Amino acid sequence: MFRAIVSVMDPFTYDCPSEVFERVSVLLGCSPTSEEVAAYLDKHDELHLMRDRFWMPKIGDLPPCAKAEEVALMNGLTVNLHLLLLSFYKPTAKRHKILIEDKAFPSDHYAVESQIQLRGYDPQQSMLLIAPRPGEETLRTEDILDRIEKEGDSIAVVMFSGVQYYTGQLFDMASITKAGQSKGCLVGFDCAHAVGNAELKLHNWGVDFACWCSYKYVNSGAGGLAGCFIHEKHKQTIKPALLGWWGHDLKTRFQMNNEMDLLPGVSGFRLSNQPILLVCPLQASLEVFNMTSMKALRKKSILLTGYLEYLIKHYYVRDETNPHKPYVHIITPSNPEERGCQLSLSFSVPIRAIFQELEKRGVACDMREPSVLRVAPVPLYNSFSDVHRFISVLGSSMAASEEQPS
Repeated sequence: MFRAIVSVMDPFTYDCPSEVFERVSVLLGCSPTSEEVAAYLDKHDELHLMRDRFWMPKIGDLPPCAKAEEVALMNGLTVNLHLLLLSFYKPTAKRHKILIEDKAFPSDHYAVESQIQLRGYDPQQSMLLIAPRPGEETLRTEDILDRIEKEGDSIAVVMFSGVQYYTGQLFDMASITKAGQSKGCLVGFDCAHAVGNAELKLHNWGVDFACWCSYKYVNSGAGGLAGCFIHEKHKQTIKPALLGWWGHDLKTRFQMNNEMDLLPGVSGFRLSNQPILLVCPLQASLEVFNMTSMKALRKKSILLTGYLEYLIKHYYVRDETNPHKPYVHIITPSNPEERGCQLSLSFSVPIRAIFQELEKRGVACDMREPSVLRVAPVPLYNSFSDVHRFISVLGSSMAASEEQPS
């Protein structure tokens, strides 16, 4: 009997989130969708004190690794992607393609396109896009690996997102890296939506290069300092195509003799010293991250996002008996191993009005054309009660949007 009670009292040990909610509801004698379940989960959340490290503004208050030597903080995300591709993308007549997911974040698409053109190749021939199967919304890992196997001999670089910005799909970076490198390709990732959201083992996976911004899940604010990763195996062989004095060895940098003493690896890719005003918020955020671990955050994230999914499916699933009732469809994979904390929600009714109603009610989410709202319960500072409140606000927002003139 004691063991049974303990297993229920530690709700963060289950692999299946829905099982947790149902067991807790039995313990409390209430419905799995009751606010009591959220309060119970918050009470037993070992990370609940992390929330106190963040200022949670009210709507009325708002104005109108890897190894250390493999990581550098510098520039912005797209700048870093360009710097990396300048050194890692070395096309030849036989091997000149870059494989990237269809509908990648526009900045990534433009960067890849322009890098191909810069080398004198045609993006129509050298930019290899991979899309989901007809009728599906996310990519199957086996389709990615199959495409690499079939066309890998002509691919110079495999360049994917860590987490797809629109669908919220977390790609199997380890498998993609292994498949690409087995065909002689270099493999890189844009981890903008993955860093601070999913556990990243770029060094252990053997990823050749990666870059990311810090203003999403790393909380440094829009335009915050970006990051860059180059695996140590390349530190003597891959050199920066563009040089700046911050890539010069610190021991001799101030001799000012104009003779480059290039730092090995990613440090040599730095061009200028970091802007101090961008360093400060990033340091503050990383100090908070240092108080926990990505393993603990990921553990809570799986349950917290699973709770959001559970409630959405309970209240807003398509009702065949009432075809006129608005419903929500989750396009993000249901498997926790294939997503971070983001759920991309597609609606049966126009989303702009819903988004506006959510904003009026103080909900910070994100609308992406043509038809998706991105909602992310972040484990560092969001609670289960936040999720429960969001579900209620979503319902009132959907109802209010129907009353707006079309």
